[in-house]
Amino acid sequence: MPTPTSSVALRWRRLLGGCVAALGACCALAQPAAPLSFVEAQTALLERSDQLAAAHSAVDSARLRRQGVDGLGGPSVSVTGMAYRYSVNADINLDPARRMLDGALGMLPPELGQLLPGTPQLPSNVGLQREKNNASANLSLIWPLYLGGVSDAVRSGLDGATDEALADAASSRESLQSLLVQRYFGAQLAERAAQLRLRALDAVRQHDSAAQGMLQVGVIAKVERLQAQAALADAEQQARKARDDAQLAATALARTVKAQALVQPTSPLFVSSRPLAPLAEFVAAAQQLHPGLDKVQAKRRQAESLHDAQEALRKPQVLAFGLHELATSGKPNWVAGVAVRWTLWDSLDRDALAASSLRKIDQAESMQAQVRSDLALLVEKNWLGVEQARRQYLAQQAQEDLARELLRLREAGLKEGTSTVLDLIDAQTNLAKVQTQRAESANLYVQALAALLESSGQSDAFARYMAQADIQIPADAP
Repeated sequence: MPTPTSSVALRWRRLLGGCVAALGACCALAQPAAPLSFVEAQTALLERSDQLAAAHSAVDSARLRRQGVDGLGGPSVSVTGMAYRYSVNADINLDPARRMLDGALGMLPPELGQLLPGTPQLPSNVGLQREKNNASANLSLIWPLYLGGVSDAVRSGLDGATDEALADAASSRESLQSLLVQRYFGAQLAERAAQLRLRALDAVRQHDSAAQGMLQVGVIAKVERLQAQAALADAEQQARKARDDAQLAATALARTVKAQALVQPTSPLFVSSRPLAPLAEFVAAAQQLHPGLDKVQAKRRQAESLHDAQEALRKPQVLAFGLHELATSGKPNWVAGVAVRWTLWDSLDRDALAASSLRKIDQAESMQAQVRSDLALLVEKNWLGVEQARRQYLAQQAQEDLARELLRLREAGLKEGTSTVLDLIDAQTNLAKVQTQRAESANLYVQALAALLESSGQSDAFARYMAQADIQIPADAP
């Protein structure tokens, strides 16, 4: 049973350990976020993504499987060895031999039969038994000379499977880059919204303090003071929510790039005031670069290989073979030759199987045409989305100018007594709202651009578009 002294010491140790753990957690939270540009985030994502690692493993597996059948249809040499013991039992009937011997003696002349010595009396049967241990070893060779094209069909099918794995890996890369754009610039948008809400909160606090002073000197009524307090409480709640949203977005970004701590995105939201290239250029790029078309083409190649294999089984097969006995003494036995095998009829319906493989080819062709049509429509949708977001952002400049002018008038009106504190607070809140909406429009532009580049197979070009943009919206912009 522990003594009171030991119990107190144990409690102190636990308390000290808890304090140390809490202090460590506080220090970790207080650690500033590491700055991270979009290009750095893109590099980290492509290097650390488990999804891409799985896709690359699938590609390596397909390539190794194809490499494994590179020599299919070549010679095969094998060694067979065996050790055995045998026991042979036989019962030989001697009655026919004895009757034959007696008949032969009876045919001799009597005088000659008297001169012969007496013949031994043969038994009616004789039992034989033999047991022996033995061992043998053979070297055998089989070399297919002609298989009707089965080997080539198998290799072509595995080439198609490799192409399909490559297309899946490319598709995973494209989608991951779009996900990075979503989370990276989503974190930028959330941080800008939090900064704008914080500025609005500071301004509302100043107005609330001014309202308290006005109430004390009797310039405003109590109801206006209460309205200012209510506006302050709402601004505080909105600022806390915006900060929580920014924290969550930063956490999502850190986990996307597998960072050990929170990161601070430094590449700002952007909008290009210049229109995009014509829609036809993006559609043409999609028809050439999108991995979905490569996957459909790989499916078609596999279907054609299956059909070739079905047709090859109708043809004769020619094999060369050889067998050589490995003996330690004496002259070994051997055999060599050529074998021809041609299946004239079996239980499988070869015509139905061939028709089935042809339908697979037709299916792949129809899928290819459908994918091309869907891609063209998707590219057009995303292209229009980028243009709409660009025009929306530019059109909101007038709303922001109006909100700034209204705030200036409310500030001047409060000094002159023509505006209330609540009017000023509303103007300040409205400006923050308009600026947040413009940032949301910029984020819509960025996300639509990422979707457009993904649908046209050009996700790697996103950084180039970002560098060419003439409008930057950093998180801490006024």
